[in-house]
Amino acid sequence: MKSVLETINGGAQYLEKRGVSDARRNMEYLLAHGLGCNRMQLYTQFDRPLDEDVLVPLRDSLKKRGEGIPLQHLLGTVPFHGRDFICDGRGLIPRPETEELVEMMLKDLPDGSLEILDMGCGSGVLGLTLAAERPDSRVTLVDVSADALALTKENAEKLEIKNVTLVRSDLFENLTGTFDLIAANLPYVPDGEAKSMERELSHDPALALFSGADGLDLLNRCVPDSFRFLKPGGLLALEIGHDQASQLRISLENCGFTEIEVRKDLSGISRFPFARHP
Repeated sequence: MKSVLETINGGAQYLEKRGVSDARRNMEYLLAHGLGCNRMQLYTQFDRPLDEDVLVPLRDSLKKRGEGIPLQHLLGTVPFHGRDFICDGRGLIPRPETEELVEMMLKDLPDGSLEILDMGCGSGVLGLTLAAERPDSRVTLVDVSADALALTKENAEKLEIKNVTLVRSDLFENLTGTFDLIAANLPYVPDGEAKSMERELSHDPALALFSGADGLDLLNRCVPDSFRFLKPGGLLALEIGHDQASQLRISLENCGFTEIEVRKDLSGISRFPFARHP
């Protein structure tokens, strides 16, 4: 029988040959998942022999990962801001940058009960995190995709987050009322970039990725309506593509927003426009 260490080394070599980046880390996560432990616990049992009831399903997962199935889909969950969310093909795999956006918003929000909107919620990681961190507030999560909303509902139930309302809507079409915060991580990838993207991204819903020739179709629709649905003094927070900051700043100015600031992510990219309703 192969040991834990031998299995990790062999699997990492297999994944590396198939173009999987960070192959050893991927292999460690797959094996830890199969053993029902966390990745760090593998380091205390390198000599442990593994029998076929572990190795058979592991080989299947390893083959799928080598074919480009995302690690998060194989594990079934993804960590986000200290919580594990269900992750599958119904919603976009959350990116580390979105965690940065959540942290920025939580620092900016005033005390007290707030009305918060997560526009284009996908799997719900953004809006559900805000709801969990601000249980005194009410969070409305909106998506045009019924599949995405079903995934959000499952995540809310799994995490026992109850101060939320789910609405199926094409942007603001089916919404009423006004909000203290509107957060939106909408699709922003230009249609023409589909063929050049990493193969793992092909497993994300196209509806959650692409937004017209310049990637700005949905954002250009969302910004003007956000102004109408924000309370006076309310905040709009967006996540955008690496080269879209100047266009979004102009759009925000034209719609009447004030205190416009495009914040950078940890890589130094102008990623997060923040703007306030006067």
